[in-house]
Amino acid sequence: MRATTVLKNLIAVTSIFVRGFEFNASGLILDVRPTWCRPRCSQCQRRGSTYDTRPPRLWRHLGLGRLRIWLRYAPRRCRCKHCGLVRAEHVPWAMPNSGFTDAFEELCAYLTQITDKTSVTKVLGIDWRTVGVIVRRVVDRKLDPSRLEGLRCIGVDEFSYRKRHRYLTIIVDHDRRRVVWTGEGKGKAALKRFFAEIGPEACQRLETVTMDMSAGYRRAVLDHAPQAVIVFDRFHVQKLAGDALDKVRRQVVRELSGTDLAKAVKQSRWPLLKNAEDTKEKDGRKLSEIERDYKPLYRAYLLKEMLRKVLSRKQPWRARRELRAWIGWAARSRLEPYKKLGRTIRKHFEGIMAYIELGLTNGPVEGFNAKSRMIARRAYGYHSAHAQAAMIMLCCGGILLAPALP
Repeated sequence: MRATTVLKNLIAVTSIFVRGFEFNASGLILDVRPTWCRPRCSQCQRRGSTYDTRPPRLWRHLGLGRLRIWLRYAPRRCRCKHCGLVRAEHVPWAMPNSGFTDAFEELCAYLTQITDKTSVTKVLGIDWRTVGVIVRRVVDRKLDPSRLEGLRCIGVDEFSYRKRHRYLTIIVDHDRRRVVWTGEGKGKAALKRFFAEIGPEACQRLETVTMDMSAGYRRAVLDHAPQAVIVFDRFHVQKLAGDALDKVRRQVVRELSGTDLAKAVKQSRWPLLKNAEDTKEKDGRKLSEIERDYKPLYRAYLLKEMLRKVLSRKQPWRARRELRAWIGWAARSRLEPYKKLGRTIRKHFEGIMAYIELGLTNGPVEGFNAKSRMIARRAYGYHSAHAQAAMIMLCCGGILLAPALP
């Protein structure tokens, strides 16, 4: 078998001829060319006529151990009749304007999925910024172009990628469990851009949208997809109830300031926030003391527990009746934080009931949000929303890379 044939099998690139090779200080350099004679347009990949030939250039390929492998070729410029322009020639081993082969870029992106960029630069011997450029190219090439088609049930959430209120809006497809869109900013303006991108017909096909109680997201959905059912899941509702309970506790501590009782109430935070079935014996003693000595605080605890039980109901008709009763109890509780929570629940009543009726939560969206947070912390943060969005789509957008497989 000829050496050029061995080298062609080694680099595992189709539609390529290896014409020769040489070793130098940079590694192994292979002289290659495409199998076709007439140049092809890098945009539409149709055949054209040769306009001129550029000087030879190098593309970095996957290495063999410590040996770096480079592909060398003098690319032509193609006069494309279809595009009507003179463009660079399409080569089967790399994307236009890239100094790396497709196989090398996929390996780089795969390593970036599982570790930080600094470690990737040490393994592959490339610059930190180059890793980001490669990630964006791989995302553009590998991301499913039909990901925004057939959307039926989506989840919306914001992600803070940088301090001083720098946000990304993340859209998750509940059916396929993947991130399908990211956009800079949050609220109505950000979600409006998503609806504009998918078009009015796709907006009309949306059936369900899960979200937190953001007024901006809610208005955007009502404006562009009024037929979609808005779902507020129990996590956000119970979080508001826990916050209201904590406000009542702090208010009691302020009223008892300077006394031994204030310290006892201050140390009761976790027994109060625990679910009733998770309390231990010492927590039960603390709750008994609160019931005996601090009636308003114990009333707030009972309101929190009753709301949790209502949200656990399986029969929508029963949950609807009990939730209305809870709102009335909160209004008469003489506890301002719970009065405010009651007004909030009354305003979002149908969205909360949709959670009970459909059993759909924003949990997958919160999970992708946590994974995005891990990605940002792994890189010690991103200065650019585009860089963070590219990493989110690479790791959470359903892109599967297996560079070790043929």
